Amino acid sequence: MRQFLGSIKLTFRELWAMKITLGLFIMTTIAWIMLSFALSLDVVEGSIAAVRILGFENHAPTEAVRDLESGEIIRDEEGSIIRQGLSLDNFVLGINDFVFSLAYIFGTLIGLFATMPLVSGFLEQGRIDLLLSKPISRTKLLWGHLSGVWAIVFLLSSYLITAVWLVISFKTGVWQFHLLLAIPTITVMFAVIFSVVITISIAFRSTGLALVMAYGCIFVSAILAAKDQIVPQLSEFWGAVFVTLYHILPNYFEVMAGMMQLASDGSVTSTYPLVSSILFGVVVYAIGFFLFNRRDF
Repeated sequence: MRQFLGSIKLTFRELWAMKITLGLFIMTTIAWIMLSFALSLDVVEGSIAAVRILGFENHAPTEAVRDLESGEIIRDEEGSIIRQGLSLDNFVLGINDFVFSLAYIFGTLIGLFATMPLVSGFLEQGRIDLLLSKPISRTKLLWGHLSGVWAIVFLLSSYLITAVWLVISFKTGVWQFHLLLAIPTITVMFAVIFSVVITISIAFRSTGLALVMAYGCIFVSAILAAKDQIVPQLSEFWGAVFVTLYHILPNYFEVMAGMMQLASDGSVTSTYPLVSSILFGVVVYAIGFFLFNRRDF
């Protein structure tokens, strides 16, 4: 256990030495401080009356009035949509969805890019030889390295999401605790995509290729998320190929959509995208550990 914790500590030191953690921490702090000072709301009977950003007042946001039974948008005699002041709960959901989406997408992209020097340094000839000469198994060494990266992502996402959530909650008085589920979601999906980075890096000793493959998985997942619209347009063979890829590759964007649905109404239609993505990560990490234990560095 001591050697394992030492491997995690070494990863933290390397991240700090490269100023990556410090830079992300500073940017995160600036983001929520600007939000706390820039945003001011006027609330009248549960609806937003005015929004002030950086001292400039904007028109109060509105939402379409819907029929309570059918859910259809109500229009006046001229056919125009009838609108009312945006409710405070919906405004808070919109802000938190926006923050979560940015943290989810850009956090993953920036996190992968920022950790590349760490991965290349870990596998660098000479340094990996030194690490492998220590009285610690290869499995524990790699596991400690990965745990350190995951922990950093978890701490940074916790800091950003919790800080923004506290700012919005204090300003509005609306406390939606289930929005904090964004923290483990971001961490888990980063870990899933990072499995591609570490495994490709071990297999081919190329962090550039690893980064391209990881970004490719994210890009492809955006296409796979439209499975219900695309598959009917394909031939039987290519439709089967598309569906197979959907089940094999991580469903990055569908997990984000599920999280936003959870934030809006407290429910999730399906947990399959998250479960299948985690299974993908487990399999790819298993391949990475196998190659790391067998490879002659």
